[in-house]
Amino acid sequence: MSEHPRTSLRELALLFFRLGATAFGGPAAHIAMMRDEVVQRRRWLSEERFLDLLGATNLIPGPNSTEMAIHIGWERRRWAGLLVAGLAFIVPAMVLTGVFGWAYVAFGTVPAARWLLYGVKPVILGIVVQALWGLAPRAARTPWLRGLGVLAAGLSALGVNELAVLFGAGLVTLLTARRGTERTPDDTLRQSLPLLPVAATVTAQAVTLPSLFWVFFKTGSVLFGSGYVLLAFLRADLVQRLGWLTEAQLIDAIAVGQVTPGPVFTTATFIGYVLAGPRGALVATAGIFLPAFIFVALSGPLVPRLRASPGAAAFLDGVNVASLALMAVVTAQLGRAALVDVPTVALGLIAAALLLRFRLNSTWLVLGGASAGWAVHALGLATG
Repeated sequence: MSEHPRTSLRELALLFFRLGATAFGGPAAHIAMMRDEVVQRRRWLSEERFLDLLGATNLIPGPNSTEMAIHIGWERRRWAGLLVAGLAFIVPAMVLTGVFGWAYVAFGTVPAARWLLYGVKPVILGIVVQALWGLAPRAARTPWLRGLGVLAAGLSALGVNELAVLFGAGLVTLLTARRGTERTPDDTLRQSLPLLPVAATVTAQAVTLPSLFWVFFKTGSVLFGSGYVLLAFLRADLVQRLGWLTEAQLIDAIAVGQVTPGPVFTTATFIGYVLAGPRGALVATAGIFLPAFIFVALSGPLVPRLRASPGAAAFLDGVNVASLALMAVVTAQLGRAALVDVPTVALGLIAAALLLRFRLNSTWLVLGGASAGWAVHALGLATG
């Protein structure tokens, strides 16, 4: 555990509840906000340990930012911290998407929230860039690792699967390190590779709570990648095979996941509410997030052993630099979606200046961005 004095469960709960209520922008942005809070402000973790947890998070299926919160909870207070941090991060988004689900069932549409993302996205861009700037020197500390990071970013931009990029980078650094040592791969590395559950076929056609739980539990157990990958999984299961949702309903569900803060996997809450009311919302949410707690509980104790082992440490170095490369590609994609006109460019520049000059808390920047977005639209200044 970190050298920082013992963290109370109340501190963990308050921090991750606040992050869950204000963390817009997807996993890269959420992780950037966590780094700002737990590395820079509270000194709960060193940059090196944070990178190790990020690398471990990227090697297991499920929602990356939620798993990062669970990992941090484990680091600070072991089992109790694991549960408190994870649940505190999930609950705000679950409640908000549940409210959207209720409105959708009651009124047949999703309340408009474009103005919110309009102002928040440029601010999120600055937060992610600041996190990359701080983490990159430690992850890419040698010319070899910097070159590997550039290669990983290029492969990701070309559409190569994220898991292939991460494991490929780890194996390359492992094999390179082994050349000089002539040692066989150790048990710690082998133990660290997750055993992925087999995705069994769901055959139920009627919506029941057990079948709803199983669909989302299966998805949370095997899904790597972004919210767009989640869309592909849910479309195959819920639209094409089971016929529980229409294409339009699924698109609305994904939109709700994008415009609410916290993990995009709370799309499951919305879908569960639409299909089976409040109980369906709870069951679907539990199903998609439960695997994250299981995988972190299994892999969390291995992280210190990974870093202590020469072979596993080399593998983790490759995964770390590839993780940042993937974050950089996501940032570039976010930039194209966020900087759409003069007001958004101005918001992005102002946010960057405030971050660099005054090191403002990222939560206040997100709230300020949302307020600015509302003002720009109210005054009719938006041109994008």
